[in-house]
Amino acid sequence: MGCFKKILQIIILALALIGFISIGGKDLVINLYNQYISSSKEAALEKAKKIGDFSQLSEEYTIDKTASAFGYQGVLAEHDATGQKMIIVETGKKPILTQNDFKNGTVETKMQDFFGKFKYKALQVDDFKVIKQGKMNAFNKEVPYVRFTAKINKLPIGQVGGIISAVDTDSHETKMLISLNENKKYSQLITDEFFKKVK
Repeated sequence: MGCFKKILQIIILALALIGFISIGGKDLVINLYNQYISSSKEAALEKAKKIGDFSQLSEEYTIDKTASAFGYQGVLAEHDATGQKMIIVETGKKPILTQNDFKNGTVETKMQDFFGKFKYKALQVDDFKVIKQGKMNAFNKEVPYVRFTAKINKLPIGQVGGIISAVDTDSHETKMLISLNENKKYSQLITDEFFKKVK
């Protein structure tokens, strides 16, 4: 009797599903999903405007998220074809790095101290090494950056490569700029193209 009851429930569920699809239920679900995704992207773009002007970015880049944590605000963008991530953190009046740190060579030490605060948390960065320095354009300025490699524990990507930069704004605040990807997939061209369009 119990087996017959289960078969009857499955048949009723299948008929209900077929009925739902036949009256346009599938299209309704797809439309609701697309509206949710597009409204969340619009909300992310609206919040991102507080950190910078992203209107000149090409369609290759997507603003994924905006977030606030520890008194900092940030924007996460992605290059769709490669998965390379670009991050802008508005550090306000409590900068993690400033442009002076690139001149006096204290970037590596400051970043290791910063990552040390997360040593036993969900994110752990090890083997952070600066491998070269350079300059790029961002926020209508030429800014210094360091190219780095690091190992990110507790995440599936492992070894990453990228750049870290800082731009001091006219309002005496600092924005930290980060771009990274899996070590062998990192592209400076993608980074340069993204940051030169952010105003």
